[in-house]
Amino acid sequence: MKRRKLLSLLGLFLASGGLVVACSNGTTPTATTEPEPVATTATTPTTGEQLVVYSGRNENLVGSLIEQFKTETGIDIQVRYGDTAELAAAILEEGENTPADVFFAQDAGALGAMQKADRTAKLPEDILNKVESRYRSPEGEWVGITGRVRTLDYNTNLVQPEEVPQSILELTDPKWDGKIGWAPSNGSFQAFVTALRLSLGEEQTKAWLEGVQANNPKVYPKNTAIVEALSRGEIAVGFVNHYYLEKFKAENPEAPVAHSFPNDVGSLVNVAGVSILENTDNLAASQQFVNFMLSPKAQEYFTQETYEYPLTTGVVAAKTLKPLSDIKYPDMDLSNLDDLEGTLKLLEETGIL
Repeated sequence: MKRRKLLSLLGLFLASGGLVVACSNGTTPTATTEPEPVATTATTPTTGEQLVVYSGRNENLVGSLIEQFKTETGIDIQVRYGDTAELAAAILEEGENTPADVFFAQDAGALGAMQKADRTAKLPEDILNKVESRYRSPEGEWVGITGRVRTLDYNTNLVQPEEVPQSILELTDPKWDGKIGWAPSNGSFQAFVTALRLSLGEEQTKAWLEGVQANNPKVYPKNTAIVEALSRGEIAVGFVNHYYLEKFKAENPEAPVAHSFPNDVGSLVNVAGVSILENTDNLAASQQFVNFMLSPKAQEYFTQETYEYPLTTGVVAAKTLKPLSDIKYPDMDLSNLDDLEGTLKLLEETGIL
């Protein structure tokens, strides 16, 4: 699978400390020194400055915001969009020849991988201090832009609020047989399992996965399909990121689906965030970009358009969302969510992938 190969590239790069890596099939690829073409979102620059952003965030989500930054600053921006793991692997392969100045990642694990490979620059304190410490790198080399909360959503016609599990560990109970929905091939689910491994350890995580698997969960390709299945009563509970239900409810306000927030890693708050590459020749423009993404204007855009949690202190989340301060999950360094290769191996061993 493509994602597996990319994550293998990431993991083995970090393990070996070099650009030549072994693929999961045992072969050794030839490292490419020529970066792939970059998709451009800018026209004619007005300041002479140029910035290259590798974005694991979809163009439909952030394209207009990036265009607004370009218009306001006059900085010529080139954006390469793609899968976060794919772009992280590309940066590692390209090494010091990468054209990227900024990496905008879908999850903290990829940012942690870049940091551990010594590819990221330390951010100024005035940028870091805009965000609570748990949503940024302890080393100061990446910062969260928005929060993305894992939830256990449920069909309110099939499950009463008092019946909703307070811990995801309860989902191994046979009473949930045939009632669970999950998306094991989805990146956000895999990041959650990685967090579970950090929180519970390998053996307990494996036992939990096998216990849920024994309850015959229905498999879906992504979060959207899980929310739709919940609304139809096809399943009773499902693992998703919070904003999928927010989007669904905006168009289907009467849908019988609600959030629940387990009091454990089942309510993991991951982040979409940014780092500045250590090789950048455009440090000032890169810092300006990060500051813009943490500005009240940009944070409110994410709140209103993508239903994510703003992370800049003082910017308020949508009223329909539970406050981040009320969500309980184990404290952990989100940089350590970088071992997705180990998670994929575990999911394969248990027959889930």
